Amino acid sequence: MYIKKILLAIVFIGLAVVAYFAYYVYNAMFVSNTNFNNDVAYVYVPTNGTYTDVREQLIPLLKDINKFDALAEQKKYIANIKAGRFAIKKGMNNNDIINSIRSENLPIKLSFNNQESLEKLAGRISVQIEADSVSLLKVMKDVGFLKKNNLSLATSLGMYIPNSYEFFWNTSAEQFRDRMLKEYNRFWNDTRKAKAKAIHLTPSQVIALASIVHEESKAVDEQPRIAGVYINRLRIGMPLQADPTLKFAAYQLPKYKNTVIKRVLNIHKEIDSPYNTYKNLGLPPGLIAMPDISAIDAVLNCEKHDYLYFAADAKRFGYHKFAKTLAQHNVNAREYQMYLSSQGINK
Repeated sequence: MYIKKILLAIVFIGLAVVAYFAYYVYNAMFVSNTNFNNDVAYVYVPTNGTYTDVREQLIPLLKDINKFDALAEQKKYIANIKAGRFAIKKGMNNNDIINSIRSENLPIKLSFNNQESLEKLAGRISVQIEADSVSLLKVMKDVGFLKKNNLSLATSLGMYIPNSYEFFWNTSAEQFRDRMLKEYNRFWNDTRKAKAKAIHLTPSQVIALASIVHEESKAVDEQPRIAGVYINRLRIGMPLQADPTLKFAAYQLPKYKNTVIKRVLNIHKEIDSPYNTYKNLGLPPGLIAMPDISAIDAVLNCEKHDYLYFAADAKRFGYHKFAKTLAQHNVNAREYQMYLSSQGINK
């Protein structure tokens, strides 16, 4: 009888241990362990990241990090960390969280436009993917890469077509640059190449001219007309005389550092620079800014007309008055200059 009681006690103790263990496992694996109010939180695991890197991000997101640690070790996640951007949904249990951060690397929407230089572009990209601005700028300026792809430092910014793209967060600098080259080649399809050939420009020249058009006008409906003026000037061997190129040339000089040129003056026309299109015939050696796709297509689909001149319209902000003769242009230009003076804009 005594032995029977002992055996029953052992059985009950065993059942209690099993029940406790089952409860612990269930609690560790299947009970919600999130501790945030948003619908979803994201964990960014760096390339060659460790469990410590993951854990530091999880601590403020979870109710009980110790139970997560135990399950992560049991499921061998600790030794198999994957880089990327991972989502944790509100109410997830530890098991679901581990499954998510070990296999569901989520892409991001990367976007950029209006970047004036490779330096600014690198800075813009570095806040969206893992690669830092220093490594991005290094590969963007790689001489071997540029030479291989018929680019130069002056034209390299044109390889980056402004748009929105899907990337994984853990994209390296080289991967970003190489993907942008593919996008550039995809952008320059047979149709666009044929249009560039028809106006006697290469893709790089089209983008260089588009950067001027874009700086002249942000009005998409007017850009083809402005592009037509510049194409007309190129066709007859007339200097482009584009004021935005003078500003670009000026900003390269210490004298104009940290200044904003609101009014182009004769002194700017004397700047010694290959970007001074008053002194030099033809297109400048490269871009003066990153043009939108609308400006690139405006050049490729430039309006056919007889205009050779245009001046900002003082009565229609953002638009211009066009002229076929210098005499008419002088009238239009004088009207706008008088407006600038009336506003106290003298430089």
